[in-house]
Amino acid sequence: MLSSDDLRHLRRCVALATEALEKGDEPFGSVLVDGEGRVLAEDHNRVATGDRTRHPEFELARWAAAHMSPEERLAATVYTSGEHCPMCAAAHGWVGLGRIVYASSSAQLSTWLGELGVPSAPVRPLPIQEVAPDIVVEGPAPGLAEQIRELHCRFYGTEPH
Repeated sequence: MLSSDDLRHLRRCVALATEALEKGDEPFGSVLVDGEGRVLAEDHNRVATGDRTRHPEFELARWAAAHMSPEERLAATVYTSGEHCPMCAAAHGWVGLGRIVYASSSAQLSTWLGELGVPSAPVRPLPIQEVAPDIVVEGPAPGLAEQIRELHCRFYGTEPH
């Protein structure tokens, strides 16, 4: 069950996803929180630059590897607007970060994009635990997932079919 702190951090992820959208990018945002509950870093999608690896979850994994001890990384939580893609889940696992909490799942996103007529991504959407099986994962967050869906509708300039 998600706590009030979890929901607060997820709401920040939605705000970061909105910021990405307002800058012309796909709506994804993430926050890295240490074991004591302090926000250490946050980011939003930056793939509009042409580098499709500029996902916020991947950037936070890189930041954590450079700035945190293995023990600190394991105690940390990554909050994110959308469930990690396989690339980001692998980075999370390789860096040794702890728990992941997401607002909307990859399955939800795939359904929404299908309804919007968006072509499939070049990488298969997999649940995080299929890529990094030992990570504790929680989500989606009812209410917030619907907000994420709306952001994707706005990004693609359409309503579901």
